[in-house]
Amino acid sequence: MTVTVKIPSQLRGVTEGEGEIEVDGETVGDALDAVFEQHAELRERITEDGGLRRFVNVYVSGEDIRFQDGLETELSDGDEVTILPAVAGG
Repeated sequence: MTVTVKIPSQLRGVTEGEGEIEVDGETVGDALDAVFEQHAELRERITEDGGLRRFVNVYVSGEDIRFQDGLETELSDGDEVTILPAVAGG
């Protein structure tokens, strides 16, 4: 399945400025691994011990993967995977 992974501006420094990356993947984890193959430093920024860092949210077509199957959430052709780090504010 070809999907688009959307990279937030805070992380574009490690993707050479790319805001969207098209990759193939059957699951969210597969898609992220494909992105990490192109931009290895991104893995360090959003994962820890094989899972997502707790402050990183990932959505598939607007739905939070925490309420689905996490990194095993299945993808359909054309889905958008959005990486969204939590930002503190007040």
